[in-house]
Amino acid sequence: MEHVLVTGGAGFIGSHFVKRILRAEDVEAVTVLDALTYAGHIENLGTAFLSEKLTFVQGNVLDAQLVDELVQRHTAVVHFAAESHVDRSFFAAGAFLATNVHGTHTLLDAAMRHGVEKFVHVSTDEVYGPLLTGTATEDAPLRPSVPYAASKAASDLVALSYHQTYGLPVCVTRSSNNYGPYQHPEKIIPLFLTRLQRGEPVTLHGRGEHVRNWLHVEDNCAGVEAVLRGGVPGEVYNLGGGTDLTSRELTDYLLRVCGASEEAVTYIPDRAANDLRYSIDWTKASAELGYRPERGLEDGLAETAEWYRRNPDRWAPLVRNPQAAQPPRAVPAEPRALPATPAGW
Repeated sequence: MEHVLVTGGAGFIGSHFVKRILRAEDVEAVTVLDALTYAGHIENLGTAFLSEKLTFVQGNVLDAQLVDELVQRHTAVVHFAAESHVDRSFFAAGAFLATNVHGTHTLLDAAMRHGVEKFVHVSTDEVYGPLLTGTATEDAPLRPSVPYAASKAASDLVALSYHQTYGLPVCVTRSSNNYGPYQHPEKIIPLFLTRLQRGEPVTLHGRGEHVRNWLHVEDNCAGVEAVLRGGVPGEVYNLGGGTDLTSRELTDYLLRVCGASEEAVTYIPDRAANDLRYSIDWTKASAELGYRPERGLEDGLAETAEWYRRNPDRWAPLVRNPQAAQPPRAVPAEPRALPATPAGW
């Protein structure tokens, strides 16, 4: 595994993965392609820029010419780039379809032309839709209920079709809800942490009974790397194993780590299509790839809360203007020349 292209590598999960893969001795070069929209920030990569292995390119996965130029220089693609916020998808479904479906197709097409040796498409447990009981294995039907999840389900199917039709070595990962440092404050954990730290109230939809599995971002990235290295082409791998919590239980954890009282919580009517419960079975990734989540919830939430306490300069501008993307710093706009791609994986 020599040259890895990571799309969306300046986003929350992607930036954690980039820092992880840069530490691998068998990785010679990592290129990050990121559009730096409101949820992608070059600061997320931080110390990754100290590595001579890293190249950053600001660009969009819908730019077919740029994608083609980059993909041909890499042996592997790990595709994180996506529009990912459920509420935003209600009002901008077209943007979600464009990035998540057409952008994925653009990458797959380039990967097929240039003989990429591994393509990992990063997806979500939301494609399975709500499960009142039971747990979704990788062969469960896809029943997304909101535009975001539908766009991810469609992109999953397009990715897998490129394996079936063209033999492209594609794997798909589907993880449960991630949390950790650097996450945009529109998501529930950083939203609640930043509000509680400012002495502001937090709101729960309905009666706070919606169930999600919370997985530390580093555990998800470990699973993605395991799939990149050992995943069988054409296969899907669920990456779960965090902690199942209702939104009320999650809020209680956050109140404790912030030293806030019950009076900070208010309830509002539930939003449309708010799936009551997600649940995935991650036995396959464990048995076949040795995937094992290691980060406990209490320590993980405490660490995350501390990061938001110490870094208000990172999230305060986003609270004031959630749409704003931080401007890029002095980073080369063009990729530096990479050596010729070796024949072996």
